[in-house]
Amino acid sequence: MNSFLKSSIAFLACFFIVAAVFGIAPARNYYRLKIYHYKTQAQESTIEKYLQQAYIPALHRAGIKNVGVFKPIAQQDTARLLYVFTPFQSWDKLMGIDQKLQADATYLADGKEYIDAAYNEQPYTRLETIILQAFPGMPSTEVPNLTANKANRVYELRSYESPTEKYNVNKVTMFNTGDEIGLFKRLGFNAVFYSEVIAGSHMPNLMYMTTFNSKEDRDKHWDTFGKDAYWKTLSAKAEYQHNVSHADIIFLHPADYSDF
Repeated sequence: MNSFLKSSIAFLACFFIVAAVFGIAPARNYYRLKIYHYKTQAQESTIEKYLQQAYIPALHRAGIKNVGVFKPIAQQDTARLLYVFTPFQSWDKLMGIDQKLQADATYLADGKEYIDAAYNEQPYTRLETIILQAFPGMPSTEVPNLTANKANRVYELRSYESPTEKYNVNKVTMFNTGDEIGLFKRLGFNAVFYSEVIAGSHMPNLMYMTTFNSKEDRDKHWDTFGKDAYWKTLSAKAEYQHNVSHADIIFLHPADYSDF
């Protein structure tokens, strides 16, 4: 082993020791969740063409490795939805991405149909944006380790609203300090992310996404979760009572061009 390699290993070892001693935590990612509301097949085609051929390739060029695109398994005829999930390593990268895209000539050319859509041929009826920050217990995303084809997979997006900001902090603490995240990991829930919402329309709340090979696989995991001794003990603790006032559970499947 050469001296450079030895010194590099020694440096890394010292770094991790110092991080452990002084409690230096990894930087927490920021996430942007866009929700397209649309009504027609033509709108859906325009959005998906834009995402697949322009938006996601441009994000890849900008250094964002994985971008998620998801559709509800049960769409409503009158109000259809499409979810786009993008992780960022820092707040500055999140704030700077739109300016970077506007400077990308390939993006502007490939996305022209969507970007330059006429006022009376809008590609969606409404665009909702939610900004989130990763939990300390899972500071960045993970691509799920699933074996089923994407068409058969079930991605479960959950939003837990709390009655007050204090109760929301309490529920976030339950995931991190209470190690609800560790329980999900131990039981193989294949989480994509856990996060607290810092800007959105249903605050105060947190959101997370777990993934499964099928609906049957999902139901089996949640049945095991509900019977787990650690969960029964954790959920019964007095300090974690009444911290969820409303829960939304959305079942999604990934687009075939989704990175997650």
